[in-house]
Amino acid sequence: MLTLRRAAGAAALAAALASAAHAQIDYRNLDDDRPTRVEDAYPVERYAFEAIAPYRLERERDGTTLHAFIWELAWGAVRNGQLGLKLPVAAVAGTGATRWGLSGARLFALYNFNTESPVLPALSLRADIAMPAGSLGGDVTRGSLKVLATRSFGRNRLHLNGEIGFGSEGAVAAVEGASRWWYGAALDRTLFRHSTLVIAEVYAVRPRLSEATEIHASLGFRRQVSPTLVIDAGLSRGLRRDLGPEIEFTLGFSHALGIAALMPRLERAAGGGNEN
Repeated sequence: MLTLRRAAGAAALAAALASAAHAQIDYRNLDDDRPTRVEDAYPVERYAFEAIAPYRLERERDGTTLHAFIWELAWGAVRNGQLGLKLPVAAVAGTGATRWGLSGARLFALYNFNTESPVLPALSLRADIAMPAGSLGGDVTRGSLKVLATRSFGRNRLHLNGEIGFGSEGAVAAVEGASRWWYGAALDRTLFRHSTLVIAEVYAVRPRLSEATEIHASLGFRRQVSPTLVIDAGLSRGLRRDLGPEIEFTLGFSHALGIAALMPRLERAAGGGNEN
């Protein structure tokens, strides 16, 4: 019995330390649109969950204002891979009445093929499917494939993303509708003493084949406020006149958590102690 207790205690301590170590650097993990569109090539920790609740404000050039709350849950389902779900709720305020509604639903999966090496950057592939749901969810289903690369240079990291979309040309969701294609680059710098990351990016996007290409520039930061809580904020502006939103602002937080029942390694470690 004593051996079992020691084994279980040691396994729990190891898991807690690993979780804390990951959480303390979670502010470095760039999620899409959190706070910039470009994301890094790394998934969440294996077996971990990350709950994300950002708010986004978009001011369109015609005076329309878009408010969005994009609820997201990501799960490290396998080693070097994650699955996720997004459920955006939006409000469109124009000259008439404000319209509230669910703005579609999005499923995604990301797999990291390799971490950084002296020769290669970290490389990942992400697949998304955006489905029509709710009054602001559009009427078409679209898929997309994205390639992600991350390279570190001391405190700095360079990220490159490129995505292509598939599907018909119907009405897409007001928020989180898959674009026809987009590509971008971001540079971040870590401020170690303050657990803070600052990011600058530029990207080009074509929402539909019938629309012109938009170009955007963004600034953002992420800050660790507790071992499992990160806050972020970002500001983006369209660089081409009369194309795309005039300005975008995002503010949100993410919370990392784990469920012991979904951690087979911890259970096996405790069981192994019983055998001894």
